[in-house]
Amino acid sequence: MTETTADDEAVAVTSTTVTADPQTAFEVFTGGVGRWWRRGTRYWNDSARGLRVEFEPGIGGRFLEVYADGAFEIGRVTAWEPGERLGFTWREATWDADSATTVDVRFEAVDGGTRVTVRHGGWDAAGQRDSAGNYSHGWVELLGWYGEAAAGAAAAPA
Repeated sequence: MTETTADDEAVAVTSTTVTADPQTAFEVFTGGVGRWWRRGTRYWNDSARGLRVEFEPGIGGRFLEVYADGAFEIGRVTAWEPGERLGFTWREATWDADSATTVDVRFEAVDGGTRVTVRHGGWDAAGQRDSAGNYSHGWVELLGWYGEAAAGAAAAPA
């Protein structure tokens, strides 16, 4: 599982445009995820214990939900192309250990900034088809928080 494709039967697709160049948009999405992924929300496997989420850079790096006493591995990085593309697997703690979906994030330069598009698929293969719709709504909220952080990063002096 390395990429969400157009052939997937159920795909959550969301996009936003941020006022940052593609490189900055990528850096905020990856290196800054712990700042914009809000604590205590429903987007955590264990919101009571969660301190932050983080990506380990590069292909094979882990996407982690970090606690004071350890971490839960949400997924693994499958594509790491700064300023262009990020891919990673995704699973929830309640899913079977071998079940995972795929997330593909594209960063495209547009007038005034970068269009960031998230395609989250692989629901059928993970046995989680009924979850795709909920994730569509979830990514809209998450990308809203991300957009605020990206705008702040773009406005910060170099």
